[in-house]
Amino acid sequence: MLTDEFGREVTGVRVSLTDRCNFDCVYCHNEGLGDTRGPMDPQDDEMSTDDVVRFLEVAAEFDVRAVKFTGGEPMLRQDLEEIIARTPDTMEVSLTTNGTFLPGRAEALVDAGLERVNVSQDALDREQFAAVTQSGAYDKVLEGVDAALAAGLDPVKLNMVVFQHTAGYVPEMVDHVAENDGLQLQLIQYMPELTGKPEWNIDIDRVHDWLAERADEIEHREMHNRRRYWVGGSDAADGDESGSEPDSRGMVEIVDPVENPTFCANCHRVRVTHDGYLKGCLNRNDDLKPMGEMTRPEIREAFRDVVANRVPFYGEYMVRNGDGEWELNEKYVDEYAEV
Repeated sequence: MLTDEFGREVTGVRVSLTDRCNFDCVYCHNEGLGDTRGPMDPQDDEMSTDDVVRFLEVAAEFDVRAVKFTGGEPMLRQDLEEIIARTPDTMEVSLTTNGTFLPGRAEALVDAGLERVNVSQDALDREQFAAVTQSGAYDKVLEGVDAALAAGLDPVKLNMVVFQHTAGYVPEMVDHVAENDGLQLQLIQYMPELTGKPEWNIDIDRVHDWLAERADEIEHREMHNRRRYWVGGSDAADGDESGSEPDSRGMVEIVDPVENPTFCANCHRVRVTHDGYLKGCLNRNDDLKPMGEMTRPEIREAFRDVVANRVPFYGEYMVRNGDGEWELNEKYVDEYAEV
């Protein structure tokens, strides 16, 4: 297993299979690369099936134990089932998707080896969902979640980016997962530095405080300084005269990496772009490393280099100045800028 100079073992990889997407979400940062999406047809720069599998086989040599396939929308890849089937057996396989293609394919994905799925769903309100995603696929996403549950992908984790457009829908979404078995909710802190719209940001601590008041139980995950809230449905929140425990509870977790040195200090993932570059950090693009012609020796060399040069973003690459503001640590100025 490879370890960077900060003692962080790399145990997982996120592989973007395409930057194409049938949505046009207003907050999209495309795995930190910015909104680079082009035509919907397959592009020549996308890694081939064999390229993706070859990379995963090399990653498995370094004891990488988990892969999450992302995009764009990864289910636009018609070879997704083949890629999953050919993923090394030692790796847990998960998928982040907008869910629109899960009806009709969920069972085949499970048969191929898919173990977990995250479905992006930013509101239960049809009009607001359309405004955020720039799509009319609200019903298709709901069908996709049902298809995933029917195929045995339980629990399905719903991803909701919390920002100005969606914050008002958090309570309804929390009730939704509390009242529906098989669903969990992941509230993702909006990242204005990647999207260029700081005016859309909200104070994520307000969401933490609201959930803390509502939760039956709070679990603190020290590794990433994350908190999980176990919340009863709206009926349970109103109280039960019998004093009995609520019939259902939902798990809600907040992912808040912004200005979180604990999160960065415990990051164990390397990212792969759809066009075959390794990426050590979501927030950086000055550390992109090409894997050449994707031969095994080239992949091994690039993987070792990227891991060796990984730096915690907050607390190391970005440090606090005398005024308490984050500023670039000159030690890590992009070496490629001098080329």
